[in-house]
Amino acid sequence: MPTRLQHLVVDAADPAALARWWSAALGWAITFEEPDEVAVEPPEPDSLGVPLVFVPVADPKVTKNRVHLDLRSADADDQAALLARLTGLGARPADIGQGDVPWVVLADPEGNELCVLTPR
Repeated sequence: MPTRLQHLVVDAADPAALARWWSAALGWAITFEEPDEVAVEPPEPDSLGVPLVFVPVADPKVTKNRVHLDLRSADADDQAALLARLTGLGARPADIGQGDVPWVVLADPEGNELCVLTPR
């Protein structure tokens, strides 16, 4: 039997605030909240989305993440709408040395990189 991912854990200076941001960004619900852990889950438990769990860390983020989220878009208009929504929520463009690529790299409010992919 293959192994199934349970969660993707994200270190955060302010787990509750970052979880609220990602909840709004993805349209997912916060399903658990304690001071040391906040979970954001997709609307359908059996969907392909992997729940995100935010936990506190004292150390500041100083370099590019080794793992990041890629968000897909259905078409060019959907990609533009997603970019507008994310930047409206506080995401900002990020240059991680990606050069000229067909996707857009952003950073969440704590500086974690994410990509908004072109339709595939």
